[in-house]
Amino acid sequence: MREALVAAAFQLFVERGYEETTVDDIVALAGVGRRSFFRYFPSKEDVVFPDHEGCLAEMTAFLRDSGPTHEPVGRVCDAARLVLRMYAENPAFSVQRYRLTRKVPGLRTYELSVVWRYERALAEYLRGRFAGLRDGTLRADVIAAAVVAAHNNGLRSWLRSGGRSDARAEVDHALTHVQQAFGPDPAPGGDPARDPGSDADRDDDVVVVVSRRGAPLWRVVQEIETALGRDSD
Repeated sequence: MREALVAAAFQLFVERGYEETTVDDIVALAGVGRRSFFRYFPSKEDVVFPDHEGCLAEMTAFLRDSGPTHEPVGRVCDAARLVLRMYAENPAFSVQRYRLTRKVPGLRTYELSVVWRYERALAEYLRGRFAGLRDGTLRADVIAAAVVAAHNNGLRSWLRSGGRSDARAEVDHALTHVQQAFGPDPAPGGDPARDPGSDADRDDDVVVVVSRRGAPLWRVVQEIETALGRDSD
């Protein structure tokens, strides 16, 4: 019944347009009553996004089942991949829905509310993992937003291709940026985006030279050159 209602709705959306299609039109084509429609979908907007409630529940359970050994940034990236899997299971429907939401402002607004719920689920998990750390809540919220933005960037690239590109590769590429930026450091206190001992590290060094007041400028320059030469050795 649920699938029949979704199929009827999208058939009418394509033929007549979203705004011109009513719930009565959908149930008439599906051969059911209005009560049956509202048993499955609270509104016409919900029939466009029939699978998000189930995916959100799956994501929440996935995060709830996480253990202390799971690296938190990698874990939320894996949670985001559950959303990708939902889209990739039915490429034709996902592409059709993407094209529809681009045309209807009300659906774009509804979609944003759905995305926010995913982001909130990720942030709540991260807040728990970062509890007690300095700026833990801030870090959790920023990472959750970054994961959602990266996932959506990869997902939309796939959808814009009409579902012909590699959805997993698109999203993995985007999420890699998040893990490089916020994942565990390669060494205590290190920067994950910079290799230890790299030229970038050396460029950040500060050389302090102590010279006698009134010393000639050439002597100060010589001392600086000497200090830099010793540093480079």
